Amino acid sequence: MNKHELKTWPQYFQAVWDGTKTFEVRRNDRNFQVGDMLVLLEWDPEKDEWTGSGVCKRVTYILDTPEFVKEGYVVMGIAPWPSKEVSDK
Repeated sequence: MNKHELKTWPQYFQAVWDGTKTFEVRRNDRNFQVGDMLVLLEWDPEKDEWTGSGVCKRVTYILDTPEFVKEGYVVMGIAPWPSKEVSDK
């Protein structure tokens, strides 16, 4: 399991936070794997600063088939990371 800290713009962060967005699309420059921890940190591009908000998610599925996803990118299914496991890491 790898931990990936990722910038997330406010409109996407809010959708992950409230549970309406259960996937993440990213360039696969980190070799994402099922079971990895995503630490999504809210970044405000207009102010060019962190907002201080963040959320941990577990990668549950990876779609990287070229006929469905642009080469070099992945669509990751994400689910809540159990809070006990976050505090243990």
